[in-house]
Amino acid sequence: MAIHYKCRHCRTNIGQIDNHTDATSLGFGHLTSQERQEMLSYENNGDIHVNVICEDCEEALTRNPNFYELDTFIQ
Repeated sequence: MAIHYKCRHCRTNIGQIDNHTDATSLGFGHLTSQERQEMLSYENNGDIHVNVICEDCEEALTRNPNFYELDTFIQ
């Protein structure tokens, strides 16, 4: 089982954790059911895909708070 991290805005691959069998130790158990639904997706082979925000997109959102109103701000 691998855990794949990808930016939800620019779709950049941020990182991957291979052979990690305990997802709860990464704090996923602290997410609400809505947060889990928005952030996590599961594959049949046991891999987990986590949607997060990369540093570049976080910086763009900080400089331009109106971007939060948009579904996508990456052109």
